[in-house]
Amino acid sequence: MSLLTYDEVGATETGSLPRGYHHLRYRVAIGHDVLGPAADAVLSFRMHRAAGVRITASADRAEAGVDVVTGLGLGPLRLSAPCRVVWAVDEPGRAGFGYGTLPGHPERGEEAFEVTQGDDGTTWFSVTAFSLPASLLTWVAGPTVPPFQRAYAAWCGRALRRLVSESS
Repeated sequence: MSLLTYDEVGATETGSLPRGYHHLRYRVAIGHDVLGPAADAVLSFRMHRAAGVRITASADRAEAGVDVVTGLGLGPLRLSAPCRVVWAVDEPGRAGFGYGTLPGHPERGEEAFEVTQGDDGTTWFSVTAFSLPASLLTWVAGPTVPPFQRAYAAWCGRALRRLVSESS
């Protein structure tokens, strides 16, 4: 069992992100009264797959301890990113998970994907993350990494909105 590459495990669940990292907070409405299908899409990694991310996971659903390898890009340009789910929640009004980086990931830190439903029925998707470069590639890419992460969060939000609209 590999060790996580950072110390602040679970910080994305509390929302109190640690100092010294790049922070990402992204939130978008994805529909009305669609928490059930949205939660299923997030927790089953279907949202990631619909966003074009290759996912290999040690279980079908996100839960603490599940190892996940995400792959972005094509062919020899595919970037693999090993992670471990460090927390997961599936309760009335809220579902999602956070995973942390393992050795071999180009970044060091944690990222969370969560759906919540407001009192008015609006279902929200949010991505919360903190990270630092952990490889020469991401160190050299430097200032381009945070905008890429924000674009990735928005891409996941669009994929999730599409999935829940198809389920209606």
